[in-house]
Amino acid sequence: MSVSFSGELAYELHIPNAQLYLVWQLLQSAGQTFHLSKFGLYATESMRLEKGYLHWKAEIIDEFNEVLVVSNNSINFKKSKKISLIQDFKKDLGPLGGVLTAMKWVKDNNKDYQWISTFPVDTPFFKNQILKDFLKNINQEEDKLFFIKSNNTRHNIFGIWSIDLIDKLEEDLTRGERKVEFWANSVGVKNIEMEFDNKDPFFNINTKEDLKKAIEILEND
Repeated sequence: MSVSFSGELAYELHIPNAQLYLVWQLLQSAGQTFHLSKFGLYATESMRLEKGYLHWKAEIIDEFNEVLVVSNNSINFKKSKKISLIQDFKKDLGPLGGVLTAMKWVKDNNKDYQWISTFPVDTPFFKNQILKDFLKNINQEEDKLFFIKSNNTRHNIFGIWSIDLIDKLEEDLTRGERKVEFWANSVGVKNIEMEFDNKDPFFNINTKEDLKKAIEILEND
């Protein structure tokens, strides 16, 4: 027994490639008695999001030195030197507060990072390749804040932030600023235009209805 990608106890089968299809057929046949049905990779990802479960191989990518999970809730995830779970330095500041928390963590831990990147964890269709394409199109010499824009919509939390913005961000949060869009416009943000032919990679799951819709999207894909 081991822990599955969704954080559940599961059996992991290691099968020679030549026998994969045969084993699949046997499992399907044997499982009919128990109403076994196809589950799907993206459905598994949705379960992982629900549990706040991170798996080192599937979630942690080479583009970043470390990953910070900013949450005030208790989250179970695969232990890794590359992942740190931190709480908001001050609650009820919204997404900008989470960004400032990450910047403060960088400073407080004497990291030499000059940039942080932010992405919501409830967007299962956002894939590594999108991130790679995004990073290829930014010029860190020209601007200090970059957001992804697609279909005339700017996605304000999908971005790259310079640590140089920390003092300005903390000052504005202290004065009561909470809206990401307004603050980004005030400091100057570079929108990186991207096009997507497939399902919306920015679709986020907040409710059971959202989860149902995500499953429908996958079934009709």
